[in-house]
Amino acid sequence: MTDYHSYDYLGGDLGLPLDPLAPEFDRVGPYSGGFTAAEVDRAERLLADNVTISLHDHPVRFPADMANTPAYNRTGRQHTAFDGLAASGLTIVFDNMMDGTATVTGNTPWQFDDVVTDLGMRQADVAHQSDVVVIRTVDDIRAAHAAGKVGLVFGLEAATPIGNDLDKLDVLYGLGIRQIGIAYSESNGLGAGLSEPVDFGLTKFGRAAVRRMNQLGLAIDVSHSSDLTGIQAADASDRPVFMTHAGAKAIWDIPRLKSDDALKAIAATGGVIGMSAAPHTTVSHAHPKHSILSVMDHFLYCLDLVGIDHVGFGPDTLYGDHVGLHNAFAGLISSAGANAAPHERVPYVDGLENPTENFHNIAAWLVHNGFSDEDMVKVLGGNIVRALEGIWV
Repeated sequence: MTDYHSYDYLGGDLGLPLDPLAPEFDRVGPYSGGFTAAEVDRAERLLADNVTISLHDHPVRFPADMANTPAYNRTGRQHTAFDGLAASGLTIVFDNMMDGTATVTGNTPWQFDDVVTDLGMRQADVAHQSDVVVIRTVDDIRAAHAAGKVGLVFGLEAATPIGNDLDKLDVLYGLGIRQIGIAYSESNGLGAGLSEPVDFGLTKFGRAAVRRMNQLGLAIDVSHSSDLTGIQAADASDRPVFMTHAGAKAIWDIPRLKSDDALKAIAATGGVIGMSAAPHTTVSHAHPKHSILSVMDHFLYCLDLVGIDHVGFGPDTLYGDHVGLHNAFAGLISSAGANAAPHERVPYVDGLENPTENFHNIAAWLVHNGFSDEDMVKVLGGNIVRALEGIWV
């Protein structure tokens, strides 16, 4: 356990009302995967000895009652889960902050000032402790692993806050952003989101933005973009492109998941597809009750489709009731998650419920299912490091 908790540096001077926050441990019961002690030991050794990366998560504590999240976000201060991260087995987390729930100054998300406030507050908090560090280069990743620290890569799921101003990409980069999406479910000036009824793809401005992102060394994400937007962004980019948290539409046909063509386009750039576990998205017909087993059905499909060098994990989890978060923001942002096939609703995704437990269970599942050490090192983080070497400056 760490001695520091978020905003301790203020010594209680904040004076803002704070609802009870969700716990970092034991909010739900542990996952029972049937792993042997030897399998767990091997999994834990591989996690400790190698760079392990979550390509997409929100490693912060949310209110115990998710209905209070808008008021919590209005304070501008989300609380990093320092204890949970210390126990996660992770080297790096791509942290997308408040993202589409950033309603610091109003009720409309994606405002530039709100994003900058969130980014600055989080980094001010991290700067007052030493167990978690901010990552801006590949050398930072290696240094974090050597020192036994956890690194945060700050990112955004959409470039919506830049409006029609490319220079705002430079500003965000200068403030520490190292990964950014093209569009969220809702479209923007760069391209179509995945909830758009007509997929118009990447715009002329979007192509200019991709070029600027390449010039900056800003990793591009197309997880929430439409299929055509993602394919065209990959074609326009001269650097690897990420799909940080997604799954295969061939396994579960909903708008939130991706076509084979979109998945192949990412691999063709040298990029990586991270398997998502946001509730009620990466379900499968083999496992319609959403769990780690459903997610691994998507992982195995993508592995066969694009190869071992282009898959990883971006669970898209947090500390708190993720299903409750979706309910709280259902009227504000679109997840495009309406399912075309019936499935059992779940209160949480068993085995992939929060950033602390995710990679322990993923690694044990990989061992249990016969993956070699070499392939595990790739999918647990090595593929992402290799791609970042071709993206970041």
